[in-house]
Parts: sequence; structure tokens; C-alpha cells
Amino acid sequence: AHRGKFPRCLDGAPLVLPREETAWRRGLLAWLEARGVTPVIRGEFDDTALMKAFGHAGTGFFFAPSVTADEVCAQYALKEVGEVMEVRQELYAISVERRITHPAVRAITEHARGELLRPR
Repeated sequence: AHRGKFPRCLDGAPLVLPREETAWRRGLLAWLEARGVTPVIRGEFDDTALMKAFGHAGTGFFFAPSVTADEVCAQYALKEVGEVMEVRQELYAISVERRITHPAVRAITEHARGELLRPR
């Protein structure tokens, strides 16, 4: 029902989003507004897994970080309709130690850096 070129295909389309207080949501809505696209917000979620489940159930389109797009599409049997390069989601890892010394924590951190910083 919502065919056409991205992001115009989202105009009037149902959309599920992260909760209102998030910078990511504000950035996405500003990006849509700048393009004259007005979706119909069908749900707001604190939990991104729940948001994806509602999107999978047909409640509406949703945005996912580019780094996880392939995994999300495979897991929920979805199709990517477009990519928003201008909006970024910031993630922070906070440690009480100045240097990461535990081998497991170091391995996880190095893997995350590789995944988050690799080009898609």
C-alpha cells in the first residue's frame, strides 16, 4: 500500500518509534519533517525489541540502526525500504576502569568496535 520512492513512501504510513525523550527519535522526526513526510505514529516504545516485534506484526514501519539492518531483516523476515545516513544513534560503553583489563570484556569491546565501525 505504501509504494514509491523512500522516504515519500512513508508519508501517511503507519510508523512505530522509540519513546519521545530519545535524541534518535527527535532526529528521525526532524529528518522526516525536512522532507515533507508526515507518517502516522502508531506506537512508542522504550524497548527496541518490542518495537521490532510490533513492526514485524504489521503495526507500522520502523527505523533500525544500519549496523543491525541485515540482522533485523533476517530475524523478522522484513525488507529494508531505505536508509537514513543523516541521523545517528549514539551508544556509550561506560566502565569504572580506565583501561579494560578483563579478557572477556576486552574481547566484547573489540568486537563491538569492529561491528559498529565497519562500513555497510
